[in-house]
Amino acid sequence: MLILLLATNSCASSSGTIEELWTQRAGGKKPTGTRTAPIPTNKNKPEAKRSVIPDSPLSLQPPTHSPNAPHFTPTADLPHNLPTLRNAETQVIVQSGNTLKGIARLHQVSVKQIVTANQITNPDLLQVGQVLTIPIPNTGNQAPDFKIIPDSELVYGPYSATFDIQIFINQQGGYLAKYQEDVIGKNMSGSQILERVARENSVNPRLLLAILEYQSGWVTNPSLHPNTSVSPLGFASLQANNLYQQLSLAANELNRGYYLWKINGIGIWILNDDSVLSVSPVINAGTAGIQAFFAEIDGRQDWEKAISPVGLFATYQKLFGNPFDFSFDPVLPPDLKQPDLQLPFEKGTVWAFTGGPHSAWTSGSAWAALDFAPPAENVGCLPSNAWVTAMADGLVVFSDEAVVIQDLDGDGTWQSGWSLLYMHVEGRERVQAGTFLKAGDPIGHPSCEGGVSTGTHVHITRRYNGEWISADGALPFILDGWVSSGTGSVYDGYLSKGGKTIEAYAGRSPKNEIQR
Repeated sequence: MLILLLATNSCASSSGTIEELWTQRAGGKKPTGTRTAPIPTNKNKPEAKRSVIPDSPLSLQPPTHSPNAPHFTPTADLPHNLPTLRNAETQVIVQSGNTLKGIARLHQVSVKQIVTANQITNPDLLQVGQVLTIPIPNTGNQAPDFKIIPDSELVYGPYSATFDIQIFINQQGGYLAKYQEDVIGKNMSGSQILERVARENSVNPRLLLAILEYQSGWVTNPSLHPNTSVSPLGFASLQANNLYQQLSLAANELNRGYYLWKINGIGIWILNDDSVLSVSPVINAGTAGIQAFFAEIDGRQDWEKAISPVGLFATYQKLFGNPFDFSFDPVLPPDLKQPDLQLPFEKGTVWAFTGGPHSAWTSGSAWAALDFAPPAENVGCLPSNAWVTAMADGLVVFSDEAVVIQDLDGDGTWQSGWSLLYMHVEGRERVQAGTFLKAGDPIGHPSCEGGVSTGTHVHITRRYNGEWISADGALPFILDGWVSSGTGSVYDGYLSKGGKTIEAYAGRSPKNEIQR
């Protein structure tokens, strides 16, 4: 039997990412190997059935808050059950691609603890097959429990849908207002860069602006401080030496803290200076995201200031007012149900289920994505004439950069209610923004465009009120009755229907064939 390798990932991940922490909690093993996709057979374009959605009366503005009324801090979670920490030493065998920082994060210890336990002289030099002793986590003191923002101000949710990023930035008159940069071959302004990062990662643009202002003053200060020219967010990385890359790293860390907190996946903060603090069980997910971001770039003194009332909270309040005035609680209603969705391809064509639950965007986001590769005879990033089709009725509100976003609730914004994201959609014949699609209408052709991909496929995700909805959580991805589930190992997972189960597989085989 001929086995064809298929690509499934839209974004590369690194050691110590959310995938590894998720995997550790479920006792799974991280899969290895590259995935490439074949060329599908040609198909004629399905006939599209299009109409216009009427304007929706839904208000996307937060309620007015009286200046004299007291401020409250919603998102009042009950204390979380933090993950149980190891009570004994363990050992790991260094694999290709591992870093000491990644191993330390995965096992909830500091790099310094591993270096000391193994008498390592050069932390930047590891050898494949090297055996490392991992000490018992040191909980240290408990981190502060001050709530900085509501959950709805971390995700790109309803009350940020009507926020005009460009107008706000221009009004501030800072360095950001005149900034321009080449982003993947496009000359973009500061406001365009910030909007793109917010959309891609589904992170609130107000929060990104507040962090940028707190770190560098770029929002309100017209003069550029030399120390912030290549690292305005504080990431000292040669691979992140411009605004787009710095904002993308910040958004990824914000998401990492937010979504790991939601699955009780964080017990310890390891700060940039190797300080170790136990997480307070009474913070909310939005605050966890901010604490995670500053832990990545700050030592203890700066970190404690940044997450205090005089830190980022004060900067946010200066720019936008009290963040809790923008509370939209809960982001996910307790009785939330997925609308009817169908598989993202035409009837009668046999596709391959190549990617189980994995990151929606970069490594910090929830495991909200599934991947499918079209029919093919050859492998690689080659043109496909197969059609990706709409999973539900809805308006296309964005179509560019190999991404199509479809709003399902009729208000014309993806930040409220249900929305769907289709990734790696080729520019050729891709549906235009403003088109209303019925389920099954053509969206475009699967490809390798956008992100990091080694083969032709489509990557699909769901959001509700701007929050990525995990494909292996309490609300499984259901497509034509096929119900998704995960194994705790990134990309591994199943689709089950009527007593039949297929497994995501990095190849083409009867085990992962699926059709409508």
